[in-house]
This record gives sequence, structure tokens and C-alpha cells, in this order.
Amino acid sequence: MKIFNVLGGSGAPPAKAGTPNFGMHPLVKPSLISTRGPVALLVLCAWLQAASGAFGDSTANWPQFRGPHSSGVSDDPAPVTWNIGSGENVRWQTPIPGLGHASPIVWGDRIYVTTAVKPGAKPDLKIGLYGDVGSYTEMETHQWRLLCLNKSDGKILWDKLALESIPRAKRHTKSTHCNSTPATDGQRIAAIFGSEGLFCFDLDGNQLWHKDLGRMDSGWYVQTNTSWGFSSSPLLRDGKIIVQCDVLSEQFLAAFDASDGHQLWRTPRKDVPTFSTPVIAVTPARTQIIVNGWKQIGGYDFATGRQLWTLKEGGDIPVASPILASDLVVLTSAHGKNHPIRAVRLDASGDITPAEISATNQAIAWCQPRKGTYLETPIAVGGLVWDDADGVVTCLDAKTGEIQYNERIGGGGQGFTASPVAAGGKLYFTGEQGDVFVLPATKDFSVLATNNLGGICLSTPAISSGTLFFRTTEKLVAIGSRK
Repeated sequence: MKIFNVLGGSGAPPAKAGTPNFGMHPLVKPSLISTRGPVALLVLCAWLQAASGAFGDSTANWPQFRGPHSSGVSDDPAPVTWNIGSGENVRWQTPIPGLGHASPIVWGDRIYVTTAVKPGAKPDLKIGLYGDVGSYTEMETHQWRLLCLNKSDGKILWDKLALESIPRAKRHTKSTHCNSTPATDGQRIAAIFGSEGLFCFDLDGNQLWHKDLGRMDSGWYVQTNTSWGFSSSPLLRDGKIIVQCDVLSEQFLAAFDASDGHQLWRTPRKDVPTFSTPVIAVTPARTQIIVNGWKQIGGYDFATGRQLWTLKEGGDIPVASPILASDLVVLTSAHGKNHPIRAVRLDASGDITPAEISATNQAIAWCQPRKGTYLETPIAVGGLVWDDADGVVTCLDAKTGEIQYNERIGGGGQGFTASPVAAGGKLYFTGEQGDVFVLPATKDFSVLATNNLGGICLSTPAISSGTLFFRTTEKLVAIGSRK
């Protein structure tokens, strides 16, 4: 058995992921704007503004796990090569205290990152390809902190203490006590510190409120005494904080008012512990929250939490987050007997589960039953989808699921936990040992470059204005052209 990723998201998905025609929003079909007159065009423009305006300038802001619309995609080109030793294309490196797999986020000229600081030596972390389900029990007091850095030079502007206590739960040997990536809407920052709860801050790091979500016993449903570390990241949109809390004791999806933390709705789920982050899909017909799972994959109404559709089966330890690719949501998982990657139409309704895992129907556009991934969230760019299973990269056609290539990167010597990102038509796959493989976002396989970060990396990078921000276990590294 392999060990899952416990990344902030560890693991969430893209209104930017499809092939935009003439710069159109990827959820828009050309037929929507072709012959319906100026009124329809005004309605469409208003909808597009509502669909994407929450994230501000997409070239500067990376507001949540995998950025705007959770896509992992930036249009701005970033360096293909760099050298940590010589400083080539390395803008700055800033040590980060403690240990965390939460990704950095960016708003304007500021970077925000969360961490869990244990007194004394750095906490143990066991990386690589192994199948140990064991955990670390740490009885020392930890500090959960929120840091703010200047984007241009990496200077730490402030470092705020959110909570100091003994961790309420154990963590897996590859995990941390700070896996979930925070989210911001430019007014507030929402962060989940696992069993320590849901926190909300203003942009200066002042804590506005704290919500106890209970003990987040995220472990293996087969061995219920396991505890691997919570990793689903919050979403922040339209004044609501969305959290998916699928743990051993209970499973639910909930929305909280960002202003004061009161619960707006809470929908029970019947699933196993899930380590992925939801995605919000906006179409003219509806706004829905789509979640991964094993027994209850599905879409939920954003306003009420009512379930709109459901899909069963897949890998039985869901880690990878859903992603959007045009008018489809792509879902994958790979543990146990099933390893599917499949695409579901955004207008799905009811129980869409097929009789066989490989089958399609009116709601399921395509399925590759053995090409799914266990740890990393896929990425969609330019009508193609890529996923990575321990260094084996599969490229598929986003509309049909047809495989374009299936190739190995990295020689099989290291694990891959961080999810891939894309910048300016290039894909960046990060191995746990800090090797970053750069591939073209085309149907033809090649490795353009392999660069090392000089440290262990299990965190998905952020991108802003042509700069990649990688979090290693020791520091935050800014990779960009030195002007």
C-alpha cells in the first residue's frame, strides 16, 4: 500500500483550465454569445465578472490552493531554468520557521503562509515511496502561525501567533500539523489548522474569529486508530468560507459566514476520510461546490448545500482535488482496486454512477479506469489534461479522454506529492527531493529542464506575475527573472 499525500491541499481546479476561444472564459461556450443580441451579451458579461472578479488581477493574485479558480494555471511565463547555487533566476530565499505543507498564497504585493512551530529541533519528516501507515504522536506545545512576506524581496513583514497548544491529533510520518492552504478574498484570510479549528484573520494578521470544528481524525478507514493529518483547504467566495471535513468520526460539507464565523449551512456526507479540496464551478445555470470522495463524490448547491448529483466508486483514499476543464469537472483517485480518471458534465443531476467503473453515460463524458492518480491533483491547459502517478505523467484530451502520452519523469527514484502548476504554457512537476521537471503544455512529451530547489518539497507552488513561489521544508524560494 502506498501512502497518501497530506498536502494543503494535499491536496482543488480551474475556470482557467480549458481552451479559451479568443480569450473567453473557459466555462463559456461560443454559442452563448453568437446570436442572442446585446441584452444577452450584457448578461453574459455580468456573469463573467461575477465568476472571476472575486480573485482580482489573476496575474498578481494567487488567493487559494492552486490559485484563481483552483486551476493551478497562470498565463504569465516563468523561468524554465534556474540554479539555487549560482542564483540564476532566483529572486530571493527566505527561511520559514516550523514545518508545514500548506502552500503560499499571494494577494497584491504580499505573500501569506501558515506554519506549525515545534520548540527545539525541526520535526521529523519521512519522505519517499513507502507504505507505512504509522503516525507521530507529539505531546509538545506547538505554535500555529501566520506569516506575511513582501513579494518583491521576501522580507517577513510580520509573524502572528494564532494558537499555542498541544496538537489534538497525530500526524502521518510524511505529514505536518499545517497541511491546509489558507484562502483570501482580499479582505480576509481563512485558514484551517486541522484539529485546532477554522480561523479567520484580516490582511494584517489580526484574528477575527476562531471556530472549533472538532477533532479532525483523518486516517485510514481500515485502521481507525490511524491519524494522518487533516489537509483539505478552505475556499473563500462571496463572503462564505467553504470547508470539506471528511474524517473518521463524521463527514460533512459546510459554509460559514466570513464576517463572524456563524454557520450558514451544513450538509452531512457518508464517505471515508477524504484529503482533497473542493472546487467551485460557476455556470449561467448554477453555482456548485464539487467534492471528491469514494462513496459520495458529488456537486452541492453553493447557496444551500443541497446535493445536486452524486457518483460512487474510485480510489478508496481520495486525495486529489477536482479540476475544471471547460464544461467538465475532472475527478481522479487511485488507491485500492480502482484507479480512474473521469470527466463529469457540469449539468449533471441525480445519481450518475454507472454499472461499471469504466462506463460512461449522459453525465460522464469519458473515463480512463486505470490512469488515475493517488496524490497529485491533475492540471488542465489548452484542451489537455495531465496527471502524475509517482512520476508517470499521463496526458489526455480534455474533451474525449484519449491518451496522448504516458511517460516517466525523474527515473522513478523519488515520490511526488506537490500538485503540478502551469505558467505561460509550461508545466512544473515538483518531486519530494526538490527536483522540478519542466514540460511543455502540449500533446508531445519532452522534458525542457530539470531544476533543484535545494531542499525537500511537498507543497504545491504559487505563481504571481511570472514568479514561482516554492515552499520547501526550510524556506520559501522565489523563482523569477531578476530585473
